[in-house]
Amino acid sequence: MSPKEAVFRVRGLTKVYEMGTVKVHALRGVDLELYERELVVMLGPSGSGKSTLLNILGGLDTATGGLVEYRGRDFTRAGELELTEYRRFHVGFVFQFYNLIPSLTARENVAVVTEIAKRPMKPEDALALVGLNERLDHFPAQLSGGEQQRVAIARAISKNPEVLLCDEPTGALDFATGIVVLDAIERINRELGTATAIITHNADIAAMADRVVHLSNGMISEIGVNAVKKPPGELHW
Repeated sequence: MSPKEAVFRVRGLTKVYEMGTVKVHALRGVDLELYERELVVMLGPSGSGKSTLLNILGGLDTATGGLVEYRGRDFTRAGELELTEYRRFHVGFVFQFYNLIPSLTARENVAVVTEIAKRPMKPEDALALVGLNERLDHFPAQLSGGEQQRVAIARAISKNPEVLLCDEPTGALDFATGIVVLDAIERINRELGTATAIITHNADIAAMADRVVHLSNGMISEIGVNAVKKPPGELHW
């Protein structure tokens, strides 16, 4: 496959939330592609529509109008069964909060996903990818915030997803810990070739991306190609 083959193709995407008599236009005609092996940062303030866009790409929400294609399959009007299969086998999610099961070790938290995946990697291998091969049998309460987030990343990529979608993955972390987490995400993109999208309000994180998508008021205001990417260790915010 060409490294420039589109994983996602979005055309005229709209999302309207109805709150009583009030209509909130979260997305207003978004056009976008996300390609194989690339790392995209979606940048915008709170309320810009970036989380809504990520949730629609991940099958967690549905569009009001427009087109969303994944590998040529139209998900615009997909049913819940099709979306569930898509989320289970094709997409990995990383959120701001880790959502680990407190009574399970790091290894067991990852195994929860690998046990239902079609072609999973071993939990130990996924945790090694994020630098936690010596913390396999620690419980979440025994791990730092950054380590817990890396367990969440290992869980997300353990099913070998084609896409990794990250919603403010460093939002609850300090600078030094955030750099470690971003380094883990960048390594997965580089070594596994997983198409990766990170949404954030932090403009400095954009320096590590192949492309930067700016969102404002539910629309894309700019898409820029990064001529010189910076590794996470060179970021400053």
